[in-house]
Amino acid sequence: MPGTETSLAAILKDARACTVCDGLPLGPLPLIRAGASARLLIISQAPGTKAHARNLSFDDPSGDRLRDWLGMDRDVFYDEGRVAIMPMGFCYPGRLPKGGDAPPRPECAPLWHDRILAALPDIRLTLYVGSYAIRSYLPGYRTMTDAVADWRRHGPDSLPLPHPSWRTNAWEKKNRWFTAELLPALKERVGKLVP
Repeated sequence: MPGTETSLAAILKDARACTVCDGLPLGPLPLIRAGASARLLIISQAPGTKAHARNLSFDDPSGDRLRDWLGMDRDVFYDEGRVAIMPMGFCYPGRLPKGGDAPPRPECAPLWHDRILAALPDIRLTLYVGSYAIRSYLPGYRTMTDAVADWRRHGPDSLPLPHPSWRTNAWEKKNRWFTAELLPALKERVGKLVP
């Protein structure tokens, strides 16, 4: 259960020790990265099996793809003083019966997000990566595609993105504006913000 401390270090210590979710297939291992001076926040889905095994968010092909979208190398991406990574569910949630990862556990975001966000005063750009983050933080869109296609309306401080998994390949081919228009604008914003 979360404590009452408000410093980022104390909140992260509590979050990383969280065992609220029962029945996690690989056990609890909350993965969150943040430093008080971070200017970019990535709100993503939930760690996968590779991230869980390596105890490092986005340490897999989807992370490679996300870093490519951002125009960012690994050293900068994993510098907690520059980039914070906060999934909707901090632990690997398991698999769905018909394949694919299960949704993020619903207990996690309501328990931790507001406290962590309050302790990150320097965030200038938040990326909502994947349907779960978009639905939670940008309600009102019928689909993830609708939200991402409307990217210009989100202003300079937020941007929705699809999840960078291999499943996005077909989506990118169908929505060529993503690569042609959104990604260059994203790289420019990130480059100015996180040199």
